[in-house]
Amino acid sequence: MRILRHLFIPDWVAMRAFPASALKDIESAISASESSHRGELRFAVEGSLPLQFVSLTPRQRAEQLFSLLRVWDTAENSGVLIYVQLLDHAIEIVADRGIAAKVAQAEWEAICRSMQADFARGDFGKGSLQGIRQATALLSRHFPAGAHDANELPDRPVIL
Repeated sequence: MRILRHLFIPDWVAMRAFPASALKDIESAISASESSHRGELRFAVEGSLPLQFVSLTPRQRAEQLFSLLRVWDTAENSGVLIYVQLLDHAIEIVADRGIAAKVAQAEWEAICRSMQADFARGDFGKGSLQGIRQATALLSRHFPAGAHDANELPDRPVIL
């Protein structure tokens, strides 16, 4: 059933949850977030999966995208990917090893559950921004901003 859903539901149907205005709000939230910590946030949204990736779990796909989007490529190993897979109703957060050493996976999973609750009510914008705020709080606590923080990764959400 999952394969059929990904084959026959066009991306534009799934992507209605993230109009241009929501994507702009997410970009602004990430930009503001990164002024309070040394982490680097990426936000990726995928409607339907390409056929060659349908066999992957959402976590496996998120880990694959973590690499493909070069979220790992930061000076302090401080990249964090928030991945939303719309057709599977899945949210995954993958943190680089510098952050994973200080922030338990259970804390990221709690953020995912919070986002999923808003998404279930159809409030994708609110859920996304709340997730970014919660990630910001974690990162600010464990990786406070330094004097010369560089923006190493784009703030704009990635639509796949």
